[in-house]
Amino acid sequence: MSSLSTESESRYDNLEKMPTVELLGNMNREDKTVAEVIEAEIPKIAALSDAIASRMHEGGRLFYIGAGTSGRLGVVDASECPPTYGIEFDKVIGIIAGGDSAIRKAVEFAEDDENQAWKDLQAWNISTIDTVIGIAASGTTPYVIGGVSDARRFGCITGCISCNANSPLAAVVDFPIEVITGPEFITGSTRMKAGTAQKLVLNMISTSVMIKLGRVKGNQMVDMQLSNNKLVERGTRMVMKALDIDKEEAEKLLKANGSVRKAIEAFGQK
Repeated sequence: MSSLSTESESRYDNLEKMPTVELLGNMNREDKTVAEVIEAEIPKIAALSDAIASRMHEGGRLFYIGAGTSGRLGVVDASECPPTYGIEFDKVIGIIAGGDSAIRKAVEFAEDDENQAWKDLQAWNISTIDTVIGIAASGTTPYVIGGVSDARRFGCITGCISCNANSPLAAVVDFPIEVITGPEFITGSTRMKAGTAQKLVLNMISTSVMIKLGRVKGNQMVDMQLSNNKLVERGTRMVMKALDIDKEEAEKLLKANGSVRKAIEAFGQK
């Protein structure tokens, strides 16, 4: 058995014989441990988030690189920043080994090329004020290790999110985050606890960075894109509350200005 804790034998066996309620209960029992192990890493997550925010204040960007599940999680987190916070689509960028087609279908051996990630980053005209975070549950993925190593040599701030202790990936970045989730419910299936841990840490990083960049006011997403009726309704309520005006006036003001922030600013300029 591999020395990687994410590859170690599951604590459960004969899964095919378990009733569904027992399967789900055991999965849930394992999932409950994830938040606890993340808690221990909060100081390191905070240090990385502050470094990212500082660089982004200077015009830098945030890149996530990963393969398989890890790469998909990075792409998802990056893609949710523009609609949620109104930030430009090319400020938080998710790159997956094998290209965008790998989001839906695995690309064989894409993660094993240690030189490809840097080529993928260079296609975005990477700068020394950018930050690159490598995501790999194992902490051993050549694509990710090669990418962050090259980015660090170039002058970027680098970080990682991995789920094994003292991984090769953690050894080559400025801000290593190692969330040790241990054996998976199904042996080696890191889309489960490890994937959940990575998703939670990504949420923490991007959310705290967007707050530091002024993309949240109070506890409201004042720059969110008004891309559907639900969000228009939410935005209208936010404007009503902020300005103490009725719904009709708030909706009109919101639609005329395109965001909650701009609607509030426009009202103040009357």
